[in-house]
Amino acid sequence: MMPPAKSAAELVPVDIELILAVDVSGSVDWQEAALQRDGYVQVIKSPEFVSAIKSGFLGKIAVTYIEWAGEGYQTPVIDWRLIKDQASASAFADTLAKAPIDTGPWTSISNIIQYSVPLFGANDYQGTRRIIDISGDGPNNSGSLVTGARDVAARKGITINGLPIINDRLQPSGRKQIADLDKYYASCVIGGPRAFLVVAHSFKDFARAIRRKMIFEIAGGELPNWRVESQQSTILHQIANSYPPGCDIGERRLQQRRSYGDDEF
Repeated sequence: MMPPAKSAAELVPVDIELILAVDVSGSVDWQEAALQRDGYVQVIKSPEFVSAIKSGFLGKIAVTYIEWAGEGYQTPVIDWRLIKDQASASAFADTLAKAPIDTGPWTSISNIIQYSVPLFGANDYQGTRRIIDISGDGPNNSGSLVTGARDVAARKGITINGLPIINDRLQPSGRKQIADLDKYYASCVIGGPRAFLVVAHSFKDFARAIRRKMIFEIAGGELPNWRVESQQSTILHQIANSYPPGCDIGERRLQQRRSYGDDEF
């Protein structure tokens, strides 16, 4: 049961309440999961990340780290913590580096959004911005449709940013992952105020992408060198209802696999 929400007077003001939601579904092998984890560890303890936090009006953020897979599968790895300086950032990163990496079946982006939304009202912080940062290597294929969950969160003023990991490795089923996962994320996943995405072009590229994304995220879009990437994702998001394969592509692929075993779709 979720604890009762605290009054505003009891909450610690921060620039951002940030949920790091990391895909550990079956399509992510242990080596790839380790690359993801190390990418987060390295960026969180980096001086650039701390500098971005200090550039905020309050100079502090609250962060929690959650691993997720299919419907009903969310594992909180680190509960909400305040990060305001190098010491608190390094402590978070060190704890994360030592935590075991979990895994689970299927992929439910919708469910991690639904799971995350109430966490903002049940922590000890009050952020100027509330962000769910979702990284993953495939489309939603279990739980409710991702667009419905996204829209509910966006109506609450919550931003969903994305880091799609594009790769050509075959899934455990023998299928290829969808090639245009960046467009899927832009059209079907990200939403809310100033939503954007940054693409990782492989798991080996994840460290670069997550560093770029998180520092841009924390800095609030104030870094001019990154406007092009943000504008491109915004344009993609504006075609949310015209993603040609449809935002239910993951569900249809899974249904077809179960029914016909057709690996070509």
